Amino acid sequence: MILKFLRLSKIIRIAVKYGIDQIAISGLAVPRIARFIDIVLFWRDLSAPRGERLRRALEELGPIFVKFGQVLSTRRDLMPPDIADELASLQDRVPPFDPDLAIAQITKSLGAHPDQLFASFERIPVASASIAQVHFATLKDGREVAVKVLRPGMKEAIDDDVALMQIAAGWLETLWADGKRLKAKEVVAEFDKYLHDELDLMREAANGSQLRRNFADSDLLLVPEMYWDYCSSSVIVMERMQGIPISQLDKLRDAGVNLEKLSRDGVTIFFTQVFRDGFFHADMHPGNILVSTRPETLGRYIALDFGIVGTLNDFDKDYLSQNFLAFFRRDYKRVAEAHIESGWAPKETRVDELEAAVRACCEPIFDRPLKDISFGQVLLRLFQTSRRFNVEVQPQLVLLQKTLLNIEGLGRQLDPDLDLWKTAKPYLERWMSEQVGWRGLLEKLKDEAPRYSHIFPQLPRLAHQVLSRAAEPPASDELMVALLNEQRRTNRLLRTIVYFTIGLFSGLVVAQVLLRFYFRH
Repeated sequence: MILKFLRLSKIIRIAVKYGIDQIAISGLAVPRIARFIDIVLFWRDLSAPRGERLRRALEELGPIFVKFGQVLSTRRDLMPPDIADELASLQDRVPPFDPDLAIAQITKSLGAHPDQLFASFERIPVASASIAQVHFATLKDGREVAVKVLRPGMKEAIDDDVALMQIAAGWLETLWADGKRLKAKEVVAEFDKYLHDELDLMREAANGSQLRRNFADSDLLLVPEMYWDYCSSSVIVMERMQGIPISQLDKLRDAGVNLEKLSRDGVTIFFTQVFRDGFFHADMHPGNILVSTRPETLGRYIALDFGIVGTLNDFDKDYLSQNFLAFFRRDYKRVAEAHIESGWAPKETRVDELEAAVRACCEPIFDRPLKDISFGQVLLRLFQTSRRFNVEVQPQLVLLQKTLLNIEGLGRQLDPDLDLWKTAKPYLERWMSEQVGWRGLLEKLKDEAPRYSHIFPQLPRLAHQVLSRAAEPPASDELMVALLNEQRRTNRLLRTIVYFTIGLFSGLVVAQVLLRFYFRH
């Protein structure tokens, strides 16, 4: 209890020092309180912009608050642009913890000392972040591996700090005029889930394994193999990857890597993850990406750190593809209709009003060359416009928008002339064609076939049972009417099934003939 009180006292002291209270005070209905506090705390230097002061306060509060700031920077649908931009520059600058603690953690989690598990183990970590640090090692069979070890005591520290954040969020929603719109409690709850997900390294290992399987036949992306015999919730062991950090452009050029192709490949990888798999690496900043320099895989991306992934269902993918295509065709009416059809905009929203708002927001983007148009900014502007119409922005789309901004920045760092739309448009159009064309129909029929295979053989028996019951003499006129209605309904149902079956098989036969004709000529 004393430790929690001391921690809360430190948070309040740092918040006051950097004027974080000033943001809340400015929203109070009674301006006298704000003036009084400014007089009492006259010694503070608040000349720096509010975003910079907030960033410095979070850095001083420690790694968990730095993580919180990073999450806040992704919520551009809620945060003012100046604060979001400043928080986006937050980095985990955390010194490594004692190697003896890492060895103790490995011994406890895997049931043996590193000297027994590995042929060699490097005590000095090669990377350190707020949640975990990484050591290199070699397995007994000679395979080189990376060992990721959870920072000791993280769960207790996170629980304590998040509890204090929840208290602060309650105050914020009560005191600040705009606090409820910012959904402070929801943001803290989202952050709590995000952090606890990262604490389970088995979840990260499973994410990496899924991504590796998705790109098993690809020549664009390499993902390290997870060695499950050495994995637990606090320690994971994976294949050691050899490559150059993607931010070191001079070294990449010297190694013979084609940077223009690398930038295009990054866009292709992203859209493949989103629209083909609905499963994407959501933390693709330069620190988590290497480029392979091995002769057999030269120039391929290497993905690391799978603690944060995003998932999209078919509904999300359809929404995104329709919006992207409509945006770049300047079909703002279709954008407005897609929002209302999806249910994210209230049904009573007028299409023409939402269309006009989207046009006013996004038309200026198109007064520049296509290569300068930012997909991420388009999505951001869409979120900002949606807020005026009470559209609930889905968390998975916010994560996607943050990842898209990372990919764009990375791609244009590699190739300033990257035309993102030229690279992405064919992929989006092909995906849409596969969803609504013959291929999409056949795939859906293939998916549904196992379900209907159990129903079709039972249809004659079910029809006979219904007709037999309908043929029995009624006990009263009321029963007679009910049975006649049931018989009519059954007959309509059977006719519908017969017509649908005939139409379906006729369509498939016609499609097969057309496809044979197409491939023959």
